[in-house]
Amino acid sequence: MSEGVMQADKPQVLDGEGTDLFSKFDDTIAMRANLLASGVEDPFSLVMEKVLSPTRAVCNGRDTILLGTYNYMGMTFDPEVIESGIQALRDFGTGTTGSRVLNGTYQGHKECEDALREFYGMDHAMVFSTGYQANLGIISTIAGKGDYVVLDIDSHASIWDGCAMGNAEIVPFKHNDITAMEKRLKRIPEGAGKLVVLEGVYSMLGDVAPLKEMVKIAKENGAMVLVDEAHSMGFIGENGRGVVEDAGVMDDVDLIIGTFSKSVGTVGGFCVSNHPKFEIMRLMCRPYVFTASLPPSVVATAATSIRKLMGAADKRANLWQSSRRLHGGLQDLGFTLGTDIPQSAIVAVIMPDLEKGAAMWSALLSEGLYVNLARPPATPANMTLLRCSLCAEHTAEEVETILGMFERAGKAVGII
Repeated sequence: MSEGVMQADKPQVLDGEGTDLFSKFDDTIAMRANLLASGVEDPFSLVMEKVLSPTRAVCNGRDTILLGTYNYMGMTFDPEVIESGIQALRDFGTGTTGSRVLNGTYQGHKECEDALREFYGMDHAMVFSTGYQANLGIISTIAGKGDYVVLDIDSHASIWDGCAMGNAEIVPFKHNDITAMEKRLKRIPEGAGKLVVLEGVYSMLGDVAPLKEMVKIAKENGAMVLVDEAHSMGFIGENGRGVVEDAGVMDDVDLIIGTFSKSVGTVGGFCVSNHPKFEIMRLMCRPYVFTASLPPSVVATAATSIRKLMGAADKRANLWQSSRRLHGGLQDLGFTLGTDIPQSAIVAVIMPDLEKGAAMWSALLSEGLYVNLARPPATPANMTLLRCSLCAEHTAEEVETILGMFERAGKAVGII
């Protein structure tokens, strides 16, 4: 869900200067101050002084296991990926200094889109400067005033922002509730443009959408379907194409959104599609037209990484093994998790409240383990979570070490 802040009860009026526009953030400022006053390190300002590998970094001068980076397939230190970026940097320089529709399309951008088309078996691929911009751009461009967007209430901030920017009618439904989604669709006026937006894996709890059933219902009700596969690309599905592949609905989905900042191991976003009119998006999509394109070194690393992910079956198998072990081990220790069974590379550990969550986060960091502390309103049902994101490069020994760290920290803080 979208990151946000609580609204202050009353605006602060400054003598002779009008309203202080920052006063709306007072509740969040107070929350952060109270958290730091309790003696924990700021969980939202961690600095990695040196990154040693996809699974380790130096934080506060200490060798730390990384369990919160979304580096699912461990591609950030792949020698071939790094070398392709170095070569592109030498051949094409540091940046394009322009938009894709002007001077910002280099050979590397076309090769990156070629790699995406091959990876997904799709006719069209469009690369954006970030994954956020991909959702913002695609949704706001195809769903405008008078159209309807039916979306899961737990959708990512970029999805909500894309809906708002396009000025479409927003129709949310209860998380992963097939019946609720169908009811919303049937209430939309006949003849109106309809877009159903779903995510393959939801990033907070790591749970998977029932895409097979949802896509079928969307199509029966005349809606186009967009699926965000940010947290499943590279990992889920026989070829790593995501939940759409695993559910057998790739041919029924109109648009797939993804990011390079997770399994691909760099930065950027994309959309792939078989829609015959898709290429017009390059002229109509404002977040694509009015921003500088990705640097040549970035698209070179992305293209190399994507092609390597096509043959990464062993990495996928190791990641699933680690996910099952971590999930089961944490359950055995007595922690409450976001899902009953492992569904993805995300294992969410539910905390009693923000204070306990921050204390647990700090205790784990002292043990030499970094995880994500996620808090309301970004989390569903006002939960505080310690979000663990596994990597294909985590060894079985590291997973056992992680479980030991959770046990000691959990007992010290009083969680278990």
